[in-house]
Order: sequence, then C-alpha cells, then structure tokens
Amino acid sequence: MMNYAEASALVLEECRTALSRIEERQTEEFIERITGARKVFCVGVGRVKLSLEAFAKRMCHFGIDIHIVGDITEPAMSEEDVLIVGSGSGSSIIPVGIAQKAKSLGGTIIHIGSNPNSPLAPITDLMVRIPVQTKLYLADEIRSQQPMSSLFEQTLFLWGDTVACLIAQRRHMVGKELWQYHANLE
Repeated sequence: MMNYAEASALVLEECRTALSRIEERQTEEFIERITGARKVFCVGVGRVKLSLEAFAKRMCHFGIDIHIVGDITEPAMSEEDVLIVGSGSGSSIIPVGIAQKAKSLGGTIIHIGSNPNSPLAPITDLMVRIPVQTKLYLADEIRSQQPMSSLFEQTLFLWGDTVACLIAQRRHMVGKELWQYHANLE
C-alpha cells in the first residue's frame, strides 16, 4: 500500500510523462486557432468539463471571448468560431453531438483527447492528443496507476495552464497587470 509521498510522486511523474508526449506542433496550432477565433466554445463532461472551465477562466483573463457550452450566457456560434471538445475517448455522446452541431454551423472543431480514431475524427480540424489511458485501453496509451481517467483530466488541466503561460508570455501579459481582469465581486 502506498503512502502519501509515494502517491503524490506517482501522480506527478505520470503527469510529467503525459505532458512530455503532447506534440508541440499541435499545441502551437491550438494557440493559433483559439487566438485567431472570434469566439471560442468548450464542451466536455464530468471532470473533463472542470478542466476546460479552468482553462476558459484563464483565457477570459487574456481577453479571449470564450464560453462553456450550456452556460446560461452562451452566445450563438458562427463559422468564425472554434469549439474545443474535451473527451479522452472521443466517444462521449454529449460532446460528439455538440461537435456535430458546431460543424454543421461551419465552426472549427478542436478535439483534445487520446483516441485519434474516435467518432470525432471525421469532423475534427485539429486534434491535440494526450496519449494517456482512457476507458478504451488503446495499445499506445500511457498506462496509469490512478483511478479511471484521472491522468487525462489532470494532464488536460496542466496542459491548459501550459498554454496559458505561452499566451501570456507572447502577449507580454505578466505580473500585476493581469489582476485587472480577475473577478472582483468576490
């Protein structure tokens, strides 16, 4: 049985390995697409949705017009917009259905997931692959000792913060000036 130190070391090492396996080219194209979009939408379910919500919050701080699908303030999507679909397997019914609808509206679809041959593949304009264990247990996925798809959700969260670091640096948005964009009704 693991103790706390061993468990935390396991989590950190698995995340480090997973982040190192994401292709830089995919990350760069992701940044280009979301920073060049009129609006950005995010869809995911469960813990994946939580990771995307954290990412969306940070992008708001950078002035990116970003929304979570299903929120009461969600605007209409157009052909100038991007939908980010978070789904490890790429087969979750709600994200797939939303992506199909977004594609029919002319939107750009970005899938962040592990399965490059998912039902999303035919309509995806860009896939950012986080090649970690999903419910599909694909042969080339990084195996995890953590429960279920924890490694995917953690890596998605950390990758989102990595993207945020890159965007902040490129826009010279650092330090105290960023706090002007933080929520202040707290």
